[in-house]
Amino acid sequence: MLSTRGFEGLTLRAVAAELGASTGLLTHYFPNKRALLSHALEELDRRSTDRPRRLAPADGTPPPPAGLARLRASLLDVLPLDEATADGNRIWVGSWDVALADPELAAAHAGRYARSRVRLTEHVADAQRLGELPAGADPAELAAGAQAFVLGLVVQSLFAPGEFPPARQIALIDAYLAGLAG
Repeated sequence: MLSTRGFEGLTLRAVAAELGASTGLLTHYFPNKRALLSHALEELDRRSTDRPRRLAPADGTPPPPAGLARLRASLLDVLPLDEATADGNRIWVGSWDVALADPELAAAHAGRYARSRVRLTEHVADAQRLGELPAGADPAELAAGAQAFVLGLVVQSLFAPGEFPPARQIALIDAYLAGLAG
């Protein structure tokens, strides 16, 4: 419902109708819209974490153990390259407005993004050790920049999918990483 109707369309009554249940039954589990929303975002986070990653190349070769290839795969995993990831990204981006007005949701989002930066920082540091990225740069700063770039690309892709089809998104990530590698 969130990916098709947005946060305005997420009501206890609409969710109950979608489930073929009464609003009373739904309020037994979710006393208000905020509780329902919080649960939905936690479920999306779990699904995002559990879904298959792009670390395995399509040609069947083993996945990259570390370095720039793993950083690239992690960034590609964020992008709306197919319908499922586009739906998930519509929910995440749509949730930002609600989260900015709700300290608990904001803290949960901040935690998710911080955990993502930690993973990206590890990939950047590996790439630096392998000589694929400049050794003198702060890996945490490079990771923060990469996260900011990919999230900005997500937003552009959602608002202008015709201008940012999957092939262009991938090309932009590759150009960004080439610029980092310098």
